[in-house]
Amino acid sequence: MKPLEGILVIEFSQFMAGPSAGLRLADLGARVIKIERPEVGEGSRQLAIKNLFIDDDSLLFHTINRNKESYTADLKNPEDLKRIKKLIISADVMTHNFRPGVMEKIGLDYETVRGINPKMVYGVVSGYGPLGPWAKKPGQDLLIQALSGLSYLSGSANDHPTPMGLAVCDILTGIHLAQGILAALIRRGKTQKGGLIEVSLLESTLDFQFEVLTTHFNDGGKHPKRAKQGNAHAYLSAPYGIYKTKDGYLSLAMTPITKLATLLQIDIPRAYKLEKNWFDKRNEIMDLLRSVFITKTTEQWLVLLEKENIWCSNVYSYKDLLEHEGYKALQMDQDIITSNGKNIRTTRCPIRINEERYYNTKSGPKLGEDTERIIKEFSL
Repeated sequence: MKPLEGILVIEFSQFMAGPSAGLRLADLGARVIKIERPEVGEGSRQLAIKNLFIDDDSLLFHTINRNKESYTADLKNPEDLKRIKKLIISADVMTHNFRPGVMEKIGLDYETVRGINPKMVYGVVSGYGPLGPWAKKPGQDLLIQALSGLSYLSGSANDHPTPMGLAVCDILTGIHLAQGILAALIRRGKTQKGGLIEVSLLESTLDFQFEVLTTHFNDGGKHPKRAKQGNAHAYLSAPYGIYKTKDGYLSLAMTPITKLATLLQIDIPRAYKLEKNWFDKRNEIMDLLRSVFITKTTEQWLVLLEKENIWCSNVYSYKDLLEHEGYKALQMDQDIITSNGKNIRTTRCPIRINEERYYNTKSGPKLGEDTERIIKEFSL
């Protein structure tokens, strides 16, 4: 039995952040019913990455919405809205990511829903929170990365602002929404009352940077400085970063420069031997290390460094990673099957409980696939 079996989630959320929280709850056993607009469905059905579609829906939609059901309803139609409110009576969790004011107009805001079902855990995703000058701006991942300062941490010193190459703000916000929902469900078990869970893309992205923002707050408000080349962390000292080798790349984490110099058999200036200088002279030290690492292959360096417990790693492409025994041992991928019988390779839930990995084979649902069955089941 999965931990969340018996929990019913009604998901009005679209695109990535809210549905990724629903995905994790479904992975852990919850029943997740997506409420979608007739004919067009939720937005990510037509939002494709690399123009990849499976049947009529984007591969992205199947990625985020596996193991869910689809119920179509026109929320402006009184009869459809009446059925939704009846379904709410039976639900444990409800999520949405409409802009502020939309659910109030529809009549499915938190206060109204709490009146229908006092035990409801009501999750809201926004771009920037409910108040302030940005409250009604579009909450989109790249825009949040740009506004939050995050794009000045990736890349190297002379690069333009560099966003991370995935929807990190959406994914983090989905994680926080799932955490908040689970916390509220635990509290409900004690109090028999639900609650309002609010997360925003901006707040989640700021929390993601708590380490470097705390440094900024307590370091005189100085701006982060990325290393000249191979930057991996704007606030960490040499040798932290990525280096070119004779045939590839090598990553190095926190390592005393003195120990590294001994292993590499290089003479270093006296100033480099003082730990207090390892950040201020980061670029000079990394330049020196670059001139050494380029002379041998990555594997040669790994053999030398790992023998001395230096924190280092190869830099893999997806091809390298997926063919490695280290990846295969994780059993991290799975096949899901669409309603039309097509296979999609994707990743599994990353959480193991009592040594058990959680897999499922159901892909994202067809639009409205479960509507009639749900109407009958809940006497809507």
